[in-house]
Amino acid sequence: MYPRHAQRPKQQTRIWEALRGTGRRDFLRAGLALGVATTLGHLPIEAMACEKEEVLTRYAERLFFHEENRNELRLQALQARDRRGAIPNNNRPPQKRVPDFSLPANPEAREGAIRRVDIEGEEKVCALTFDMCELATTTTGFDADIVLWLQDNNVPATFFVGGKWMRSHERRVREILQDPLFELGNHAWAHGNFALLSPERMKEEILDTQCQYEILRDKALKDRKRFRVGNDFPLPKVLRYFRFPYGRSSEGALNILADLGLEPIQWDVVAETGGNNASISQARHVIGSVKSGSILLFHANLVPRGSFQLLRYVAEGLRRQGYRFVSVGELLAMGKPVREKEGYFVTPGDNAALDGRFGAEGTGR
Repeated sequence: MYPRHAQRPKQQTRIWEALRGTGRRDFLRAGLALGVATTLGHLPIEAMACEKEEVLTRYAERLFFHEENRNELRLQALQARDRRGAIPNNNRPPQKRVPDFSLPANPEAREGAIRRVDIEGEEKVCALTFDMCELATTTTGFDADIVLWLQDNNVPATFFVGGKWMRSHERRVREILQDPLFELGNHAWAHGNFALLSPERMKEEILDTQCQYEILRDKALKDRKRFRVGNDFPLPKVLRYFRFPYGRSSEGALNILADLGLEPIQWDVVAETGGNNASISQARHVIGSVKSGSILLFHANLVPRGSFQLLRYVAEGLRRQGYRFVSVGELLAMGKPVREKEGYFVTPGDNAALDGRFGAEGTGR
C-alpha cells in the first residue's frame, strides 16, 4: 500500500503521521505546496469529497517521490538548442489533427476566463504560470534556468505551452512531463489572436495543440521504460486549461472553449515588462500587486529579458511574506474562481492595439 519509493520504515512512519489526526491539514498543505497533479493534471473540485486518507495518500506518494528523485528529475542546464532561433522554423500541422481524448463540456467557461481565485480565510497562496510559445514565423527558446530553479526550490508551476513550441522543444517537454511538480496547459498552436480568428481557426489552434501534447505524452510514457523516474504517476491524457495568446478573448472563443471542455485561465498580475526585468524595483511592484489567490504571468521562452532574475526576486519576496505556491489546478480547488469575459493585461482594453500590430494569425502579416 506504500509507494515503491517509500518502503523503508522511517518513510512509512512519516506518511502515517501525516495522515493521522491533527496532522492531516498540515500535510495536505505540504502536498499542495509541491504542485501535485492528478490524472487530469489538477485536483478537480469533486475530488474534495473523496476520503481524506485517499487524497492525502496520493499527495504523499508524489511528495516523497519528488524529494527522493530530485536529482534524477532535474533537467540539464541551458543547451545550445534551447536558445531563441536555434531550431529551424517549422509551422506544418502536427502529425495528427484529431485528438484521441476529449473533455466533457464546460458551460462555466462561457461566463469568462478565470483571472484569480477568492481564497477563504487568511491563507496566502498564489500560482506561478509561465507562457512557452512562439509565432508561426519564428522559433523561441526554452528558459532552463527558470525550470531548474523551480525544481531546486520545490516550487510548483503551470506552464502554458504552444503546440508549435512543444514540437520545437520536444526533448524539454518530455523531460518536464516526468516531474509531478509541474502542470501543463494549452496556449494555442502558434499564438493566434482569439479576438480576430474565425471559429474554424480557433478550433485548429486549440486541437492541434491537444494533438501535439498527445504525441509527446506517448513518447514521454515510452521514456519511462528506460528509467525508473515517473513510473508511479499517470500522465494527464489531455490538457484541461487554456490561455489566450495576447490575452485577447471574445464571446465566440469562450463558447468554443466551453464546448471543448477547456477552462480559460488568464492572470491578475503581469510580472514582466518590455524592458530588462532583472530589476529589484520591478520585483517590488509585482510583489505589491499579489494577493491571496493571484495568478502571476511570466514567460519561460527567452523572449522577455531578465525573467529568471525577476522570478527569483519575486518568489523569495513572496515567501518572506508567508506565501505558498500552488499549481493553477490546485488553486481552483481552494476557492471560488473570479471570471471576466474581456481579456486584457492589467486594465480592460490595454491589449487591443495588438490586433493591428500582429493580426489574426499573430504574425504581423
